[in-house]
Amino acid sequence: METSSPALQFAIVTLVVLFSLTGIGVYMAFGPPAQRLEDPWDAHDD
Repeated sequence: METSSPALQFAIVTLVVLFSLTGIGVYMAFGPPAQRLEDPWDAHDD
């Protein structure tokens, strides 16, 4: 007997992908890779 429905499996996979992408975005914005980012407004001071 199957205990989980295909809809539940789809929802779980969707949430895992969503949280993974959110985690990668936060890491890229605030983690070590953010040190290489530069503000284009500061680069063009007049």
